[in-house]
Amino acid sequence: MLSQEEQKRYSKQTILPEIGIQGQEQLAAAKVLVIGAGGLGCPILQYLTAAGIGTIGIMDGDSVDISNLQRQVLYTEQEIGQSKVLVAEKKLKALNPNVTINTYPVFINSGNALAIISEYDIVVDGSDNFATRYLVNDACVMLDKPLVSGAIYKFEGQVTVLNYQNGPTYRCLFQEPPQEGESPNCADIGVIATLPGIIGTIQANEVIKMITGIGDVLSGKFLVIDTLSMNSRIFHFKLNEANKHIQSLQDIPQLCETTSFTIDHDDMLRMMAEQTNIQLVDVREPDEHEIGNFGGMNIPLSHFHTARGMLDAANPVIVYCASGARSKHAAKLLLEKGFKYVYNLKKGYLQ
Repeated sequence: MLSQEEQKRYSKQTILPEIGIQGQEQLAAAKVLVIGAGGLGCPILQYLTAAGIGTIGIMDGDSVDISNLQRQVLYTEQEIGQSKVLVAEKKLKALNPNVTINTYPVFINSGNALAIISEYDIVVDGSDNFATRYLVNDACVMLDKPLVSGAIYKFEGQVTVLNYQNGPTYRCLFQEPPQEGESPNCADIGVIATLPGIIGTIQANEVIKMITGIGDVLSGKFLVIDTLSMNSRIFHFKLNEANKHIQSLQDIPQLCETTSFTIDHDDMLRMMAEQTNIQLVDVREPDEHEIGNFGGMNIPLSHFHTARGMLDAANPVIVYCASGARSKHAAKLLLEKGFKYVYNLKKGYLQ
């Protein structure tokens, strides 16, 4: 039963005959997990909370960065460096205290996916990489959970609903993850500020439709929107029954984490002026460092396997050497050990 306060709060929604009081009660009883609290996650979370979803889970191991603020509208400059899920929880509870918010300040992986997803009715994927999309898809297939998937790139967005009422899965659309070099490097991808709001709102809309049983769900349909021309297209795809027989999960390497970002000297200075958590590392030998350096720690590449423990994997790292060759190797070692933001100084100290 909805309280009088809830009836007033949701009156513009319950007055719709397709939803009504019964539909609103269905929303209040639903449990939805949102993976990723970034560009897509922000509008997804805001609209699902406002609509009155009873329980919402937020899963993201990232913290707020100044580069997020152009499109991730839940966050402000005052929250830079704080956990995204914890900031989001506070903002969402202020928006609608009737909603239960569960927070998971970790990234999804093969070890935690099944246990967390099993607690929810619907999963919404707001991640930004292929590795997570395939992992979440496979977990939802194993647990028979519907999945709302969204993706954004520059001015174009995509939405589809997967594994809904025995419908097709992500692997029916894209059988295997792209290989290295087949998709753009994360450092080269930009996105217009409004696009995540458009796509995330559509994802939230699909969730509401599924819970209340209204409308035509995007199952077996791949919606593509070009915001420059405002043209939209829907491509149809069918279930391949072989993609339903997934027995186990495996972590897929993230292509964006196999290549370090390359920056020039001016970008390095700008980053260090804007962010206080930058870790600057000279990977040359001590005698080279003493002759001249840009500052920061001196961790020679020859000792990098043991000494890199001095670095914090959660904060950005800029590595440099004489020409960029040794630092490129050091960056690769850091990425392989789970460092998320690693920058290699182009041309090094002797540029």
